[in-house]
Amino acid sequence: MKFKAKHVVASLVLLSFLVAGFSGCKDSAPVGKRVVKIAYLPITHALPVFEAKEELEASQDDLQIELVKYGSWPELLDALNTGRVDGASVLIELAMRAKETGVDLKAVALGHKDGNVLIASPEIETAADMKGKTFAIPHRQSSHNILLNDALAQGGLTSSDVTIVELAPPEMPSALASKQIDGYCVAEPFGAKAAVFKVGKPLFTSEELWSDSLCCGLVLTNAFIEGRAEDASHFVQSYKTAGKNLNKERAKEIAKKYLRQDDATLDASLQWISYDELEITPEIYAALVERVERYGLSDAPPSYEDFVKNEL
Repeated sequence: MKFKAKHVVASLVLLSFLVAGFSGCKDSAPVGKRVVKIAYLPITHALPVFEAKEELEASQDDLQIELVKYGSWPELLDALNTGRVDGASVLIELAMRAKETGVDLKAVALGHKDGNVLIASPEIETAADMKGKTFAIPHRQSSHNILLNDALAQGGLTSSDVTIVELAPPEMPSALASKQIDGYCVAEPFGAKAAVFKVGKPLFTSEELWSDSLCCGLVLTNAFIEGRAEDASHFVQSYKTAGKNLNKERAKEIAKKYLRQDDATLDASLQWISYDELEITPEIYAALVERVERYGLSDAPPSYEDFVKNEL
């Protein structure tokens, strides 16, 4: 497998503003409130966290969400693993890997279903055309890696037929435009950004490769779950309710506030994603585990019983 952890320098001024939106920061903790600190990256996959925060604040609930923004998955995982946050909206495969290595956490809900696209340069028409090309993913432990492998299989190819690089999501559209890569699979809105700027096109949507695919999930530390059981239960229920309220109109409103993307990008991005059913069932987790093992992301992923906690 030709896999390189390679940093590609983004060169187009047109898209360079994206990088600024990925810098880390956090909210101020509300005075006199019980606070749950949740880490996230600024992507559409985190919208239920944003909506839950809005709804709790609007209802003047005693429990409030403090959002802690990070610029990369490794930074976010470090905060989660060291207990600086109570939970995170995170790539579920990364959370599985953290669990494997002894980090005491539980996956309590999905972040969304589907919502990813495989973007390719204009000259790539079919999966078979991917042979010999270079494709970017945000992290080896990701559904984007799985979806890329699923796409290759459509053309009778494997990961050994392409070069796979890890690249920061905001840099992917400009790297494609400057022909440093031939395509990529990543969280939204970065796939839609390439389509809107006409530097790439969707070759596959995630539902075409893996129906009801998992990607990001909401995880909480076991210390938070056990130490603040009532708050943990209340937060998760608020989060799941927020997901049900995220119809396309509301999702766009929240995304504009927290992601600050243009209308065209959000309109394209939000057509590929749903938030209404966020429970992690044994069936969809089994489908994830099968792919994780098939594509070599893990030889010993955690069991459903050990990793998932739907009821708090």
